[in-house]
Amino acid sequence: MIKENILSKIASGEKLWFILLDPDKIELNKIDSLFSLINKSNCDYLLVGGSLINDQKFHEFLKKIKSISKKPIIIFPGNNQQISKNADGLFLLSLISGRNPDLLIGQHVKSSFKVKDSGLEILPCGYLLIEGSSLTSAVYISESLPIPRNKSDIAAATALAGEQLGLQFIYLDKGSGAESTVENKMIKAVQETINIPLIVGGGINNREDLVNVWNAGADIAVIGTAIEKDFNNILLFNPIND
Repeated sequence: MIKENILSKIASGEKLWFILLDPDKIELNKIDSLFSLINKSNCDYLLVGGSLINDQKFHEFLKKIKSISKKPIIIFPGNNQQISKNADGLFLLSLISGRNPDLLIGQHVKSSFKVKDSGLEILPCGYLLIEGSSLTSAVYISESLPIPRNKSDIAAATALAGEQLGLQFIYLDKGSGAESTVENKMIKAVQETINIPLIVGGGINNREDLVNVWNAGADIAVIGTAIEKDFNNILLFNPIND
């Protein structure tokens, strides 16, 4: 079970890192070379998803990587069509930082029976978009305002409300291509407020960024853009646990 494995690692004092793969940004003919590096790394899980992927490409991508990946795969859906049996789990994201009803519950209603029939392990996750220095795809597509980067109290209260609603993970994200990570003060405030795993993504471009996010309080760090730019950047984050 994915959740049990993650909780066990965190309880033992481990810090985790996930690789986020966007099928729109990775050519199918380069997957083998990418996975020659991923499979040798000690990343814990793969996330697959994106805001703009067409259905066919999403399913082709997942089918391909499922056949060669030595890492468990969790879908990180950008919409309710990004569900496939060629994965191990599904982060069921609720955008609790915004007030867009479609991303709070609407998409979930539309896909509920498809999710049930998928056989995937469901991982309910409160997703919080955090303000960056520029407009990210996630903010634009979601049609919602991010939490201001200096409002740690709002982020902490939102995360706590998500936990009280029964969500099992909290994800603070500055979005793909962010120039900097979520502020340490905000990560620390949220981590000290909740009792469920804290995931942080966006702006993690090197090992220093990664260790900084971990030290601020993240249980799990997600790395995407840095690896999309150069697959060999996986080596920057590996070996990872000191």
